[in-house]
Amino acid sequence: MKIHCIGIGGIAISALANIYQQKGHKVQGSDAESSEITAELKKQGIRVFIGHKASNIAKNIDLVVYSEAVPRSNPELKEARQLKIRCLSGAEALAELSRDHFTIAVSGMHGKSTTASMIAGILIEAGLDPTFVIGTKPGWRVGKSKYLVIEADDYQAKFLHYHPDILILTNIDEEHLDCLKDLNNIMKIFRQYVSQVKGRIIANKDNANIVKLLKNDKKTVFFSLTQKKDVNLLKNILRVPGEHNVSNALAALNAARLLGVSDKIALEALGVYKGVWRRFEEGRAAIGNLSFTIISDYAHHPTEIAATLQALAEKYPERKKWIVFQPHQYQRTFYLFDKFVKVFRQAQSKFGIEKLIITDIYTVEGRESQAIKNKISSQRLVEAIAKAWALYLPRNEITDYLKTNLKTKEIVVIMGAGSIYKLSDNLQARQTARTGFPQKKLTKSERKGKME
Repeated sequence: MKIHCIGIGGIAISALANIYQQKGHKVQGSDAESSEITAELKKQGIRVFIGHKASNIAKNIDLVVYSEAVPRSNPELKEARQLKIRCLSGAEALAELSRDHFTIAVSGMHGKSTTASMIAGILIEAGLDPTFVIGTKPGWRVGKSKYLVIEADDYQAKFLHYHPDILILTNIDEEHLDCLKDLNNIMKIFRQYVSQVKGRIIANKDNANIVKLLKNDKKTVFFSLTQKKDVNLLKNILRVPGEHNVSNALAALNAARLLGVSDKIALEALGVYKGVWRRFEEGRAAIGNLSFTIISDYAHHPTEIAATLQALAEKYPERKKWIVFQPHQYQRTFYLFDKFVKVFRQAQSKFGIEKLIITDIYTVEGRESQAIKNKISSQRLVEAIAKAWALYLPRNEITDYLKTNLKTKEIVVIMGAGSIYKLSDNLQARQTARTGFPQKKLTKSERKGKME
């Protein structure tokens, strides 16, 4: 089968493209711009068009898979439909894949990638050889067993395409309000989703919205940070900081137990887990002769920012810490404005942040309301925070500001879900702690902790 993927440079669609190729299909795709992901796809022998054109769609294509971020007006999508080629969104394509597997879905507004990758690592260590599709790098693996681990996204209620055998529910929060409207509607959508689960639900009892949704559900197994025995056990072995990661690990441990994996194996896998791409990813960086610690982090929602700041304060209580934050989309910044202000006002007093730099809002053209764009800006966010240690800087001025004001041994966190991560490259970042989880069972030396 010949498959064309629109938006192939995205994490989810690129994962599907790789899986299709591994299964013997001929795969090609397109994206608006080149990236590390498109370069890697080309190395794998997948043809990638840069730029979207109707001419990229040939009559002999059997299936078009497109990112949900692709607008209806996309010339390739329009051409494919005109040629009556079968078209599936990324979520629909993943749902088709899941029908042939025992599907373990991880959902919630925060912690999905980490929790899913922890579970995948446990299954690999247990010899269960899973397939997985997770919203990070490495974001995919083709296994030979029946098990499939997926990150089931709440954006546009995409997870309603799935009917998982096991659902892990990390949290329910106000997020994606541009398409999910409000918390009442979010709860309604999750209520529909949990009704589609074929087996058990593993859910976070520390989240009030989850408790409200599932308190009387007999197929739900709850986990909580109040479970001191498991919490203390995990705190002693985890290499990733923060209470949110203890919670993620609790979810993974409970999933392992439900699948019949021993605690010994599960804890061995969790004990060597070092996180995934852009989740508290640590390294060294330099500007001229100035050397400092750099942390790249995906946090872009107030709840995620608070969790990252707590982890930062926990791991580096005595070090001076800077945040460089890029708000992600005007609509999120507008709808959650007061929550962003609250968490950043506490940055110094509660989390010990020395300096907060906020740069221009990252946006995806065609997906934002112009009316909202006119109402919000990074400058307004800084003005509302109203702290002397918070300032706005255009992206192209950040490096020079750091060079002038930063001191050796200080820590800079590059935070946000947009293009801000590229600033790490500009600062000559050198990764010192390998992230990710094993793609195969551990060796004896790795089990002893020799993973550096």
